Amino acid sequence: MLSELIGCFDRSVSYLRDCMADLSDEELVRQPAGVPNHAAWTLGHIIHSCEALAGELGVAPWLPGDWESRFGYGSSPTAAVAEYPSKAELLAMLAEASGRLREALLAMDEAALTEPLPDEEVQKLLPTKGHAILQIVAGHTAYHAGQLAVWRRAIGRPSAGVFL
Repeated sequence: MLSELIGCFDRSVSYLRDCMADLSDEELVRQPAGVPNHAAWTLGHIIHSCEALAGELGVAPWLPGDWESRFGYGSSPTAAVAEYPSKAELLAMLAEASGRLREALLAMDEAALTEPLPDEEVQKLLPTKGHAILQIVAGHTAYHAGQLAVWRRAIGRPSAGVFL
């Protein structure tokens, strides 16, 4: 099951990169009405989620200390381009974050999927590592990839391709 989840994650990350390919740094913070998250925040949030899940799997944190307050649950995007890393930086950080999470998943034994999640607060929602991995790798990442697809259309950009 881990190899299937990794494949799903890889496709989602590839789609995210495709969605960003033709955008400028200034476009990343466009906030059309009715679309809650712009591209810069969405990528930062996914990167943060990768670090959070990797942390639950024993990987040491690597993002700047303010990353959670800027991109974590409950944070909100702003329209100030200077408050976000550039597109090139975000894509490099996405590659690093997805790579670190991918390595952690590849190193896992499938039996570890039934182990309790170390974070007791998060355990209330996601009781095992398997629950957390499925939610973040498949559900959460794909959800935000879909948001990015809607956001692209709202700013007048065509579809970045088919997301399978």
